[in-house]
Amino acid sequence: MSPNKNILSSDVEIKGSLKFSNDLIIDGKIEGEVSSDGALTVGENAFVVGEIRTKSVVIFGRVQGNITVSERCELKSNAVLEGDIVAGTLSIEEGATFMGKSSVGAAAVRKAQG
Repeated sequence: MSPNKNILSSDVEIKGSLKFSNDLIIDGKIEGEVSSDGALTVGENAFVVGEIRTKSVVIFGRVQGNITVSERCELKSNAVLEGDIVAGTLSIEEGATFMGKSSVGAAAVRKAQG
């Protein structure tokens, strides 16, 4: 991880597009598209409604929307995802809830970006 971590705490609510560089930890509510060339962490208290397009994502909270990441997508044990995933690699811990379809591998990422 880079030293430039940005944090949106649990009392933050954003409606609209969110773009960032480096790493971002969200623990609040986001309604809208999230895009970056960096890494995103969706915290335990977080609720994201909208599309996520980043380099990698780790989800501890809830996401309603499609996820497209060029590298790794991780769903932790308490994660809830309602949406489709396109990722280079995918890790789903026991206990995570995933409702959608997934396309995993370099070819899937190229197709989604192309």
